[in-house]
Amino acid sequence: MLQFQYSDGNLKLVRNHKTLFQFEPRQQLIGVGRGKNEYRMERGSFKITEEAGPIKDLPITSIGGDEKVAVLRLSEGSVTLTLENSNRLRVDFELPQRYNRLYLTVPALLNEHVYGCGENFSEFDLRGKLVNVWVAEHINAQQIGKKLIKQIVGIKNTQKKQDFSNYETYYAQPTYLSSRKYYFHSATTARSEFDFTQPDRFEIKTDEIASCCFGFGDTFEEVLGDLSDLLGRQPELPDWVYDGEILGIQGGTDVMMGKVETALSYNMDVAGVWIQDWEGRRVTAAGKQLYWNWEWDQNLYPGLDSAIKELNAKGIKVLGYCNPFLAVEKPLYKEASALGYCVKNRDGADYYVTITTFPAAMVDLTNPDAWEWLKGKIKTNMIEFGLSGWMADFGEYLPTDAVLFSGEDAELVHNTWPARWAKLNREALEETGNVGKIMFFTRAGYSETPKYSTMMWNGDNHVDYSIDFGLPSVIPAMLSLTVCGFGLSHSDIGGYTSFLNLKRSEELYMRWCEMNAFTPVLRGHEGLNPDLNAQLDASDTVLRHGAAMSRLHKALKPYLKAAVKKNQKEGFGVVRPLFFHYDEPRAYTEAYEFLLGRDLLVAPVLRPDTDLREVYLPEDMWIHLPSGREYHGGVHPIYAPVGSPPVFARKDGDQSLLQLVDHPDFHVLRDV
Repeated sequence: MLQFQYSDGNLKLVRNHKTLFQFEPRQQLIGVGRGKNEYRMERGSFKITEEAGPIKDLPITSIGGDEKVAVLRLSEGSVTLTLENSNRLRVDFELPQRYNRLYLTVPALLNEHVYGCGENFSEFDLRGKLVNVWVAEHINAQQIGKKLIKQIVGIKNTQKKQDFSNYETYYAQPTYLSSRKYYFHSATTARSEFDFTQPDRFEIKTDEIASCCFGFGDTFEEVLGDLSDLLGRQPELPDWVYDGEILGIQGGTDVMMGKVETALSYNMDVAGVWIQDWEGRRVTAAGKQLYWNWEWDQNLYPGLDSAIKELNAKGIKVLGYCNPFLAVEKPLYKEASALGYCVKNRDGADYYVTITTFPAAMVDLTNPDAWEWLKGKIKTNMIEFGLSGWMADFGEYLPTDAVLFSGEDAELVHNTWPARWAKLNREALEETGNVGKIMFFTRAGYSETPKYSTMMWNGDNHVDYSIDFGLPSVIPAMLSLTVCGFGLSHSDIGGYTSFLNLKRSEELYMRWCEMNAFTPVLRGHEGLNPDLNAQLDASDTVLRHGAAMSRLHKALKPYLKAAVKKNQKEGFGVVRPLFFHYDEPRAYTEAYEFLLGRDLLVAPVLRPDTDLREVYLPEDMWIHLPSGREYHGGVHPIYAPVGSPPVFARKDGDQSLLQLVDHPDFHVLRDV
C-alpha cells in the first residue's frame, strides 16, 4: 500500500515499507520552457522541427501535505501528489501559463530496464534509447527509400537494425513500464520525448503541461492491472475467432468462394474470410489498393450478400475493411463534402491528403453530425449487410495545420485521432448489440485506444525476414503493446509491403503462419502486390501447412479464450514478455520469444533456409510440443523444420496443453 512519510521537511513515497521515491527541498526534478513545433507530413511520415527556448529549472522550495495529498512548492508554481488508490500516484502541476513545455526527471537504477512508449518494432528494451512519442506511419519515406535501394541491388543483411533516431510508429503512447515493477503514464495529447539514455535517470519532455501518474505493484500482473484500470481493457473476442484461420482473399466473389472451397478441401479449419476490397479496388503504381467508399461494390462482388449467408451457414464469417478517409472519386465523399463533414484546410476547402499515390479526404471526427453519419454507414453498410468484422485501418494522418469543426488545435488532436476512430467503431458495435460478436482490428493508436478497440494488428510489415520491418519485428511490436496495456494483437500472415524483388516466398509465408497460429488471431493478407507473393494456395505444400496450422490454432481455443478472458478482467495481455513470469537477466532483454498466456513459450524461426533455432528457456521444466522431449531452463538448439515451430508447454502448467505433444499436425511436412 502506498504511503507518504514526512520527516524534517522531506517526503518519501513508500510502499510496503520500501522507499520508491523521495523528495526534499532544493531537489531539481521539474523544468519548464516554451517552444513551437513545425511539422512537415509526407504520406503519414513527419519531419518535426522545434524552436525551443531555454529550460528553466524549478527546484522544490518546501513540502507539505497529509497522508493522502502532498504538495511540492516550487520556485514557480507547485506540484500536487495524490494517492489515488493503494497502487497509484497522480501528479498534477500548477505552473505559470506562459510555459508550454514540461521537463520531468525520474530517478533510475543502472541495471533498470524500460519498455513501452507505444508499439516498437525494432527494439523492446528501450534503455539507452531516445523515443519520440508521435503517431505516424511506421515506415517513413527515408526508411522505405533505403529499403528499396537495398532490394534493387540485392543486399539482404536482414538482421542489421536501422538507426532508432528515425523511428516512427503507428501506435504511440506516453507510457513506460519499468523492470522495477512500476509504470509511468502522461495525460498529454501533445508530442512527447522519453530519454532513457542516462545511467541514473529518465528524462521526459511533453509539449504541453499535463498531469501524469505512476502505478506500482509487487508483480507485473498487479502493475498491468492498475494500468489497464486507468486506460481501459478490450472486450472478449467473438467465439468464432478461434475456430481456425481467417483467410485473406481479394479479387471478387468467384475468387473468394473458389479459394474457400480449396482450403476446405484440404481440411483447413476456416473461421472466416477477410475481403479487404469488398468496397472496390483501385490499381496504382504502389499495387492493388482500395476504393475508400464504404458500401458494397456489386460489380467486383456480385451476389456477395447471398455468399455471406452461404458461408455463415458453414460456420465461416465474412470480414471487410474501413478507414476514416473517403475516396474523392466516389459517392460517399460527395455526400460528406456537400454536408460539410470533411476536415478543412486553412482556406476552408476539404483537406486532401496524399496516400501513396492518390488523394483522399478525411471525415471530421470532431463534428458530432459527421461522427453519426460515418457511424451510420458502418451500421447500415457493414453490420446490417452481414459483415462479422473489419480492419479499421489508419488514423495516423491528421495534418497539424488542419482546421477542425470543434476549433481544437490539430497539433493537440493529432495523437488522439486513431483513438477517436476506434471509439466510433466501438460505438457502432455497442449500439447494435454486437460487442463480443463482431471484431474490428486497428493498427494506429494512442492512450484511449485500449478501451475502445477490440484488437490490434501490427500494420504493414515487409514480406521478408528483416529485423526492423519483417517477420522478426512483429514480436517486439506485440510485446510492447502488451506492456502499454493493450493485451490483444496479431499480424498479417506473411506481411504486407512488397515491391520489385521484395516478394513473399512460400517459406516465409509458412514460417509466419506457424508463428501466428500461436497468437490470439490467425489471419492472412494477400499483401500490397498479391501477384508477387506466395498466397495460402501457392502450392500443395503451403495448403497442407496452412491446414495443419489452422487445426493447431483451433485446438488452442479453450486456452486462448481463458487468456483473453483474463486480459478482459485483469488487463494482463495474452502475448507476454518472458520477464512477466521469470526474474532472470535474459528474460528482461529477450525480444524475439514470447509467452502465450502463462504456460506456452513460442520461439519462432526468424531466418530463411534453416531448420535450427537457438531457444532460451527460463528456469522451469518445458515440454517441446512437436517432439514431447523435456527440457530444463537454459539455451538449447532446437530442430525446427517448417511445420514444427519451437513451441514449449510448461510441464507444471495447464495440463490440457500436453495433449498437443507429438500432435500429427506438427509433423505435416516431415515426409515431404
